[in-house]
Amino acid sequence: MTIWCFFLFCFVLFLWCWGSNPGPCTYQDRTLPLSHIPSPTMTVSYTLKVAEARFGGFSGLLLRWRGSIYKLLYKEFLLFVALYAALSITYRLLLSQAQRHVYAQVARYCNRSADLIPLSFVLGFYVSLVVNRWWSQYTSIPLPDQLMCVISASVHGADQRGRLLRRTLMRYANLASVLVLRSVSTRVLKRFPSLGHVADAGFMSEEERKKFESLKSDFNKYWVPCVWFTNLAAQARKDGRIRDDIALCLLLEELNKYRAKCSMLFHYDWISIPLVYTQVVTIAVYSFFALSLVGRQFVEPEAGAAKPQEPLEPGQEPGPGLGDPDMYVPLTTLLQFFFYAGWLKVAEQIINPFGEDDDDFETNQLIDRNLQVSLLAVDDMYQNLPPAEKDPYWDEAQPQPPYTLATAADSLRPSFLGSTFNLRMSDDPEQSVQVEASPVPARPAAQTPLLGRLLGAGAPSPAISLRNFGRARGPPRTPHLLRFRVEEVGDAEPAGRIEEEAAESAEEALEP
Repeated sequence: MTIWCFFLFCFVLFLWCWGSNPGPCTYQDRTLPLSHIPSPTMTVSYTLKVAEARFGGFSGLLLRWRGSIYKLLYKEFLLFVALYAALSITYRLLLSQAQRHVYAQVARYCNRSADLIPLSFVLGFYVSLVVNRWWSQYTSIPLPDQLMCVISASVHGADQRGRLLRRTLMRYANLASVLVLRSVSTRVLKRFPSLGHVADAGFMSEEERKKFESLKSDFNKYWVPCVWFTNLAAQARKDGRIRDDIALCLLLEELNKYRAKCSMLFHYDWISIPLVYTQVVTIAVYSFFALSLVGRQFVEPEAGAAKPQEPLEPGQEPGPGLGDPDMYVPLTTLLQFFFYAGWLKVAEQIINPFGEDDDDFETNQLIDRNLQVSLLAVDDMYQNLPPAEKDPYWDEAQPQPPYTLATAADSLRPSFLGSTFNLRMSDDPEQSVQVEASPVPARPAAQTPLLGRLLGAGAPSPAISLRNFGRARGPPRTPHLLRFRVEEVGDAEPAGRIEEEAAESAEEALEP
């Protein structure tokens, strides 16, 4: 009883703390005092911790709180424990003996029914689908790295006009990604609640914002900066800033790849996993543990279920009946809840990675990185090259970079040349004699009467095929397929033996 009272106290304390927390705030003003800025959240990365496989490598990750399954699941876990404790106390203290007997029957029925739900299959397939979709969404995030390299190499001019063209083209590409991320990510929308915030951030000018707002469309207009990009690129080609049509074609191809990723990201947000599938999985998990709340209670054993005891000797007292121990805390049931419900919470967290969870994508940092890197590539780095010099291995046929003392052992390892490089071949020279294929002599096709009408005149008989299949287990009976090069080897006796064996095998094949 003390244990269950402690659990109930923890649950009440949790509900009080949960209700006292304020909801998510919305940012209406464009500037906030530093005291009101929430603490930044970054994607949880533990790659360095698992760089080497060692004893207890994953065990050290179990003590983390941020981004952990404990933080994600503790509310549902406490609720399940509280409900289980309430049912257990009701059964043990508030029910009469007859009511306990009825409750025990219901508990056994619920326990048998819970095993009929294919929870592992349904939940495992669903989580696998969600994880694949999560990674595909990450690979669909538009990155300007390839596009900025093509702009820097194709749009020429070190003057003010050339610099303006390159920066404007790159700014249009970044504007398209900001508009699409603003449509799918809550973090980006809170950062840029309106187009005025986007213009204030420098992604578009006031004239561009007015022109953008003047375009009337019922659909998302993230593609408009891409059209501006194409028109400006065509004007640069007309002015001679892009020197040939091949460079213009390459530039537009890279823009189309960039725009395709923006479109794919938008459609991932539009087309979700079918709702019925998510509902089926959720109902399966909740139904399983609703039945487990009742069915996994420690109730009185069923009549006749205990193991019969041996006959008692005179003066010996009967021992207790054998059965499951009466445990107040159902450890296996709690572990099962932790695994299955945690599996469902993992899918719930990553089904939309553009939210504000601990492991969601850092879209705001990605926007900052893309803008800074792309403008640096097309502006400061344009024709800003270091002098070309001879490398340190100019006169060396086999250059070998140096190693540190920590990695010197790697230089002693032989190079991998292929898995068959160290294969030992036979020393027998006859095994290395080259042979060539010779045409197979034609045979009369044997048929069965019925299959001959159905398959045609040229179809072989199944009986012949089965007989040949049975002979295929022994040594090869058709050596006429290969013919020695007598003129190269200089020995005609092996060739004569092969012809004799070929004639014998042909005669055996024609036997009925």
